[in-house]
Amino acid sequence: MSTEREVKLSVPATFTLPDLSDLEGLVATPAEPRRYQTVYVDTEDLRLARWDCSLRHRQGEGWTLKFPATSEGVLVVRDELAFEGEARRVPPQASDLFRAYARGSELRPVARLRTLRRRVELSDAEGARLGEIVDDEVSVMDGARVAARFREVEVEVAVQADVPPPLLDAIVARLREAGASPTDGTPKYRQALGARASAPPDVVVPELGPEASVGEVVRGAAAASVVRLLRHDAGVRLGADIEDVHQARVATRRLRSDLRTFRDVIDPDWDAALREELGWLGGELGTVRDLDVQLERLRGRVAALPEEDLPVGERLVARLSERRDAAREHLLVGMRSERYIALLDRLVEAAREPAVVPDAASAPAVMALGAVMERPWKHLKGALDGLGEDAADADLHMARIRTKRARYAAEAVEAVFGKRARAFAREAAALQGVLGEHQDAVVAQAWLREVATGGGRGAFVAGELAMLERQAASAARARWRGVWTALSRKRLRFWP
Repeated sequence: MSTEREVKLSVPATFTLPDLSDLEGLVATPAEPRRYQTVYVDTEDLRLARWDCSLRHRQGEGWTLKFPATSEGVLVVRDELAFEGEARRVPPQASDLFRAYARGSELRPVARLRTLRRRVELSDAEGARLGEIVDDEVSVMDGARVAARFREVEVEVAVQADVPPPLLDAIVARLREAGASPTDGTPKYRQALGARASAPPDVVVPELGPEASVGEVVRGAAAASVVRLLRHDAGVRLGADIEDVHQARVATRRLRSDLRTFRDVIDPDWDAALREELGWLGGELGTVRDLDVQLERLRGRVAALPEEDLPVGERLVARLSERRDAAREHLLVGMRSERYIALLDRLVEAAREPAVVPDAASAPAVMALGAVMERPWKHLKGALDGLGEDAADADLHMARIRTKRARYAAEAVEAVFGKRARAFAREAAALQGVLGEHQDAVVAQAWLREVATGGGRGAFVAGELAMLERQAASAARARWRGVWTALSRKRLRFWP
């Protein structure tokens, strides 16, 4: 994985790169021009482009996959991956990473570009590379015919380069003085494909306010979770950041919870079938996520052990890592299955048009949806009111689940009920955090007891670590009731 950081500028056909040699701290060296032939692949309805992704083959370079852009000041920032291979076949590893967007649709050539690139290499006074300026004359090809031409200049900042913002601003200013104009950062292939490539993606989260209807609120909740899942699918497959598994799991569990929250206003058969499949996916993701959490805890605990116990602690970490890796492989098998692709298609359709009961769809949400809080609140209150300081671990775990459902319900209607719903959700998140810490400590203790067999140094170290987790669980037990008292205040009841 590498990261591309650049400023894009539009220039007229008559543009001439200005002299940059007088800018302090910069050495600009013209380089040999290059010619490229590039083929972009996408689905027939340009799903990759509409999600701000791209997959291309460039002659002499192979395949490059680019993820959606973010901003870093004036810079457009994209993560990208390179793959070897010929133009005639998309590498399976590359198509796998965009499976959530393409799903069952075929990736095929959608744009062919020929580019003449003039380059100026940028370095500092000591010779360290800062990046380059590229001046691209692009021809969009339709067979052997040139269908369109455009030109743009990019200031590309090298990976790991420390370019002072004033220097970058000075370079851009000099280019603008020469006739360049700022752009919105639209990549070349989307310019080549035209308006269709700039259409919204196949799932869009609507902006909601107090006047939203029931149907709009349900659609907004579904769309938010589906977008979250699609955005993190590739990260789950790559496995570089455990947060991707976390966010994908949150997406599935939140949507499943939202369907439960809105079950009185949606078709019950549609709801039951979708929640069943979300339960399957959430379980697969949850197994990996739970082990990620355990691993993070274990690494932290082991790091605090006495030096003589570190080798044993590290062996425990390795043992848990193997278990996590096996769970991840099982998850990836599921994500490459037809079942998962079919679920994604259903989720996209659900985000576009959830099966809201016709009589309820157009009703004002502020009048109709306050009652959705009654059930999760009743369940939460029932789970916690009778618990004492000696509550069973299983009861506290169930209370955490009830808290999460109440929190998700409040967040699902937050746009309609405003800051009071937001305040309730915030307090519920605090209680969920305390009860979650308790549950994580309990799970960690159970695993450490499981591995503390056979006596010897290994059992001793596992016992040390288990004691730390026992203390963590006790600390959480001492805190949860105070947090529950804050959540149970009457002023946080925003529903009728």
